[in-house]
Amino acid sequence: MDLRLTLPSTFLPPESPLLSRKCHPPTALRRWPGTDRAFPAPRSAPRLAVTAKKRAVIEGVSDEMNSIASQNLDFAPARRRVRSAFAQVQQQLDHCLFKMAPSGIREEEWYERNSRGLEIFCKSWLPKPGVRIKGALCFCHGYGDTCTFFFEGIAKHIAASGYGVYAVDHPGFGLSEGLHGYIPSFDHIVDNVIEQYAKIKGRPEVRGLPCFLLGQSMGGAVALKANLKAPQDWDGVVLVAPMCKISEDVTPPEPAVKALTLLSRVLPKAKLVPQKDLAELVFRELKKRKMASYNVICYSDPVRLKTAVELLKTTKFIESKVEKVSSPLLILHGAADKVTDPLVSRFLYEKASSNDKTLKLYEGGYHGILEGEPDHVILTVLGDIISWLDHRCSHK
Repeated sequence: MDLRLTLPSTFLPPESPLLSRKCHPPTALRRWPGTDRAFPAPRSAPRLAVTAKKRAVIEGVSDEMNSIASQNLDFAPARRRVRSAFAQVQQQLDHCLFKMAPSGIREEEWYERNSRGLEIFCKSWLPKPGVRIKGALCFCHGYGDTCTFFFEGIAKHIAASGYGVYAVDHPGFGLSEGLHGYIPSFDHIVDNVIEQYAKIKGRPEVRGLPCFLLGQSMGGAVALKANLKAPQDWDGVVLVAPMCKISEDVTPPEPAVKALTLLSRVLPKAKLVPQKDLAELVFRELKKRKMASYNVICYSDPVRLKTAVELLKTTKFIESKVEKVSSPLLILHGAADKVTDPLVSRFLYEKASSNDKTLKLYEGGYHGILEGEPDHVILTVLGDIISWLDHRCSHK
């Protein structure tokens, strides 16, 4: 799921308080080391208990599977266990990305330890043997998401057209290490993408071939910042419903932003910024919307304070730098998207300095134009991406 960047002026709704204080009684008498003098232990500071919303029951799976899915996912080992338990179930869902997935795609999964010491999950999808690889497409997933659910089907379709498709889970998301849903610095995510994809571009199957970035929602902001840092490293950028500017009508009031920033310095990891269930805004088709619950390792709790601040800072930064975006650019957006504003994509398209830029708006499309639309729309969007890549690779 992706975050709608709206913040209420009140962080703790009275009907669902997220904080509770617990005062603990003094402990037993303690003794100074090496003496018989006793002193009362100090009263411990009140502890803040932050509640997480209970995961909804997943229809169509056993109580045992629901129990597996409901465990605490703060740390990567738990997320990896849950993903392992659900991997086969996910691939059997009645969704065109899985039902119509091309056969013979070569898949590989591995972990890389990044320069900050975190274990990062990486995955590749290559065309069947004998198919010439035209280029590499490197994916940046959205807020709360992972590259191991719907993107599996997306990657297989693109790989079947002759591309090496690569993806990483951002630190703190999916199968990568890091506190779940916590972004202490957005630049850490961007730097990790640059670092991991620099290694991937050196792999023998794609070395020397055209390389493109694909960013979806928050991943669009990641892709844009990575491209702004090193535009010469990429032959083009594909953005799907990118998070690159906060619309005027949903910009949080300045006092709320200041309060959020101050609070994030005290409780950076606290889950205090309410987040709605966005399934209705992401998936236009009801049948596909019901499949959202199978994304069992997504982060869907309230947004952590520091994460919210970093997302706000990032959108402001990108908004101020859009004129410097000079790489070939394909922007795809659902015209009815209420999570990230399609008008913002038009703003990016108009302001970017690239001489090669394309904007496509899909009438009636919601936020998840690659996952939640009718089959023909999803296949059209995939076809538009592949055609754009083919055209730029044919000139190399």
